[in-house]
Amino acid sequence: MSSAHAADSPADDLVALHRQHGFVSFLLSRLAAVFAMQIQAVVVAWQVYAMTRDPMSLAYVGLAQFLPMVLLLLPAGDLVDRFPRKRILQLSWTVQALCSALLLGLALTASERVGAYYTVLALFGCARAFTGPALQSLLPNIVPRAQLAPAIALNSAIMKVAVIGGPLLGGILYAVGGGSLAYATCLGCFAIALISLLPVPIRFSEAATSLEATAWRRFTAGIGYIRRQPIILGAISLDLFAVLLGGVVALLPIYAQEVLHVGPEGLGALRSAIAVGALLMGIYLGVRGIKRHAGLVMFIAVAIFGVANLVFAFSTLFWVSLVAMLVAGAADMISVYVRMTVIQLATPDEMRGRINAVNMLFIGSSNELGEFRAGSMAAWLGVVPAAVIGGLGTLAVVGAWMRLFPSLRQVDRFDDASR
Repeated sequence: MSSAHAADSPADDLVALHRQHGFVSFLLSRLAAVFAMQIQAVVVAWQVYAMTRDPMSLAYVGLAQFLPMVLLLLPAGDLVDRFPRKRILQLSWTVQALCSALLLGLALTASERVGAYYTVLALFGCARAFTGPALQSLLPNIVPRAQLAPAIALNSAIMKVAVIGGPLLGGILYAVGGGSLAYATCLGCFAIALISLLPVPIRFSEAATSLEATAWRRFTAGIGYIRRQPIILGAISLDLFAVLLGGVVALLPIYAQEVLHVGPEGLGALRSAIAVGALLMGIYLGVRGIKRHAGLVMFIAVAIFGVANLVFAFSTLFWVSLVAMLVAGAADMISVYVRMTVIQLATPDEMRGRINAVNMLFIGSSNELGEFRAGSMAAWLGVVPAAVIGGLGTLAVVGAWMRLFPSLRQVDRFDDASR
């Protein structure tokens, strides 16, 4: 590293990022799209549970989105590496806007056909299979490599604005105008996302090298690369199992109604508290970053995530539950920051689509299957035991992974992991 670059402060990096042509437009487009997805998520969960009063229905909400996504992610990663990433992102957001329009139609007709909601969510999951790899692969094509780490932190922090505001706004919109108003707002947000993406230039892409001859080899190239990188494998699998076992997002509608006795606004506040913690931590990481002991810091953060979920599991006070979700969100942001920085810096551009597809497969598995795990366990054992078992499982995973992946625990600087 040259002395000039070494003298630059993290704050200088953030100022330089704002001057990158198209970066602000990219953030705006993502912000609008995430707003739409967050509003839709809280409203669909509330509607489905209100229609069925069955915790398993929340499990099926996650499963309906996860199964199509898991089937399409590897082919999507291959397409992202072979075709314009910006165009793929535009098409996937268009399909998601169509899903919002279909949900709007169901709401306007006061339909209580739960199967129709699951069908729309399955189509939404298909589109998400392409959105994730395209988005994650596009950011390194917009900003230079030297500014990638602060760009990841800033991008993650800004997105939490939508994750905070989306559920709150979704709860308010549903309380004021029902599902029709909420889904119409989602449709408008996707339109803003598509328009904002138009002027974003692709400035730092690299010419693709020769790809594997068969489609199957192309699809699985990302898996093979990750298997050869134990630090990456350990990081993404740690996140997979920690969130799969410890996540409580799927249980929030039940806790809001039956344990904490709050309405849709309270549900939105609980979901937003997770994002508030992540936003505050993301801002800190964007300014200060993690300079040393990155691997150990990530393990500690995941352990705190598990403890926070245990506190939430036992809480019957709304403010205690909010604080627990705040802490869980901050801890999760540290894990996301470390994992994404390692992956992006260690991956060649011509493979980013496939590597990010595998990473999204892990993320999708942890989120969607985690919702299914939580919902089904709540149906069998009760909501509080389901949350407690999940938090304890997260702590067990942290202990096991520290032993299974010592190289990950020993990562000091990010550059060490990328060599």
